[in-house]
Amino acid sequence: MRVIAGSAKGRSLIAPDTRDTRPLTDRAKEGIFSALGQGVVDSEVLDLYAGSGSIGIEALSRGARRCTFVENGRKALVALRQNLATLGFANRAVVSDRRVASFLAAADGSFDLVFIDPPWSRADEEVTREIRAAAALGIGELVVHRRRASAVPPAPVGWQLRATYRYGDSLLLRYAQQYGDETERP
Repeated sequence: MRVIAGSAKGRSLIAPDTRDTRPLTDRAKEGIFSALGQGVVDSEVLDLYAGSGSIGIEALSRGARRCTFVENGRKALVALRQNLATLGFANRAVVSDRRVASFLAAADGSFDLVFIDPPWSRADEEVTREIRAAAALGIGELVVHRRRASAVPPAPVGWQLRATYRYGDSLLLRYAQQYGDETERP
C-alpha cells in the first residue's frame, strides 16, 4: 500500500494486521482521486473508518488543508498515527478514537469531502444512517466504499448519487448536494 500522488507520492504505508481492516486498492484509490481532481486541494476532509489512514493521507498528499481521521480499532490507530508521523502529516491531521456514530452525533464542523469506508460486514441500514448523518454536516461531497455486491445506499434528501465506480470487489459511490435541477460541483 502506497501514496499514489502528490507530495508523498510513492511512499509506503503500513497497515494493521486485522480482519476488519481492508485497505482500498491502489487502483481504486487512484480512480476516485482522479475523478475528484482539484476538488481535493485546500479542502477539509473527514475520513470515517480510517483504518491505516490511506484515503485521508492520499487527500493530504494531494493538497487537502486538513483531515480528520475517525478510527477506534487499537491496531489501526497505531498504524494510522505512525503513517501520519512518518509522512510528516501529523500537524495537518486530527485523529479521533471515537465510534463513527458517536463522532457524527457530536461533530460541529463542516467538511468539503467525506470518505466513509465501513467494514464490509456493516449492515446496509447502518451505512445509510451514517451517510445521512454525514450529509447533515454541511459537506460538499461524500464518497462511500462498499463491497460490490452490497445494495447501493439511497442518496440523502437534497443529494444525488453522482457516480458509481467498480474496482474488483469494491464499489465506490460519489454523492453530491443537489440544488434545484443542478448538482453543486465543488
